[in-house]
Amino acid sequence: MDWLEWHSSYEDEESPLSRRLASVQRAIRERLDADPDAKLQAVSACAGQGRDLIEVLATHPARGRVTARLVELDHRNAGLARAAATVNGLTGVEVVEADAGRTDAYAGAVPADLVLFCGVFGNITDADVETTVKALPQFCAPGATVVWTRTREQPDLCPAVRDWFTTAGFEEVSYDAPDDVLWSVGVHRLTADPQQLEPGRQLFSFVRHPDVQST
Repeated sequence: MDWLEWHSSYEDEESPLSRRLASVQRAIRERLDADPDAKLQAVSACAGQGRDLIEVLATHPARGRVTARLVELDHRNAGLARAAATVNGLTGVEVVEADAGRTDAYAGAVPADLVLFCGVFGNITDADVETTVKALPQFCAPGATVVWTRTREQPDLCPAVRDWFTTAGFEEVSYDAPDDVLWSVGVHRLTADPQQLEPGRQLFSFVRHPDVQST
């Protein structure tokens, strides 16, 4: 998979990938709007070109009170994300080239108020999805919001993912799953106590190549 080319579907505003991006961005805006005065920390796993968060912060009133770490392994996409943050004057956004599946990539950037796991769960094993969801309280500040995506292609793992979030101490805020596409966007809020980040742990590794519908 050419991860740079993968992003080309964003150029079509009606593509499933663009529609999923719009759903994720709505969730981000709602989280930022919920705390109109607070300083917020965000982290994004497998951030790609960072379009979900950067495009929101570019025009949102919260832009000056949000700090963020975007973790992306592909140096080309990381470079584009870094350039986009610079062009939009987002001095609080850092892009780290690292394996997003390792907890060490988030040291110093968590606990976060907004945690993005978009384009991840459709590309790792079911066991790694469960492991990652149950570890997410380690990424979270009290009451943090997690936004995640996953395909609903059969066998549909999304019901299990939603149950795993409940088991991990989250409540569901919203779940967007349009009938005419296979993607879904979930938003969960941490209601349990946050946990300390466990260093040196490998939560997941990518195992298959995505297409527009499958992440």
